[in-house]
Amino acid sequence: MGSKLGQWSFIIGVLIAAGIGVFAAKLTDNQHGMLVLVLVVLGLIVGFLNVTEKETMPFLVASAVLLITNTAGNTLTKIPNIGDALAGVVTQIGVFVAPAAILVALKAIWALAKD
Repeated sequence: MGSKLGQWSFIIGVLIAAGIGVFAAKLTDNQHGMLVLVLVVLGLIVGFLNVTEKETMPFLVASAVLLITNTAGNTLTKIPNIGDALAGVVTQIGVFVAPAAILVALKAIWALAKD
């Protein structure tokens, strides 16, 4: 992984995603929207700074798995007391990972096209 900025962006992004997921019901639409924007920006930073060419394939596989598990959100909501929070966390981690995955995938495609 790359720079300290990228590493901190990852840590902060995961924490914000977890926070939004757990406390989504208490956030206003404006607060929620601003935090989602922060997640997207942090995801782009992570995708740009953290993922080296060697890490591209494992990162994309892990990202795909995370984004696929996001579809389990409806099932998670059925868990009493904590289901909504768990589903929210999974959804927000998807919001954080998706921009990074898109950027890394585009970088990989660019590298393939150059050869």
